[in-house]
Amino acid sequence: MLNTVYTSTFTFAKREFDDVFHALDSSIAKLAKSIPGYIGEEAWENQDSGLISNVYYWESMEALRTLIDHPVHQEAKRKQARWLDGYQVIIAQVMHTYGDGGIAHPLGQRQASRL
Repeated sequence: MLNTVYTSTFTFAKREFDDVFHALDSSIAKLAKSIPGYIGEEAWENQDSGLISNVYYWESMEALRTLIDHPVHQEAKRKQARWLDGYQVIIAQVMHTYGDGGIAHPLGQRQASRL
């Protein structure tokens, strides 16, 4: 059976990114990967709308909360209007995951449930 997994999906419309943005983004990425319970991530861009979506996978809400509450993440959140033209965050619990194994995926090794 699939252990409980959570996702945090961050979808946004970007403005211009500057050096401060890139530094914060890099710090957040390193921080996320260092948190016990971080599983992996993937990113998507919709060419029609220009929206970008980053999906992070977590073993627990506590692990996700560690990132959310971290001062670097809070700083980026306070400054987001400098670089973003709107955003949406979705936190969800993964109910099932399955596939044929033909593509690499952060949850690929956790497949245990079929619909």
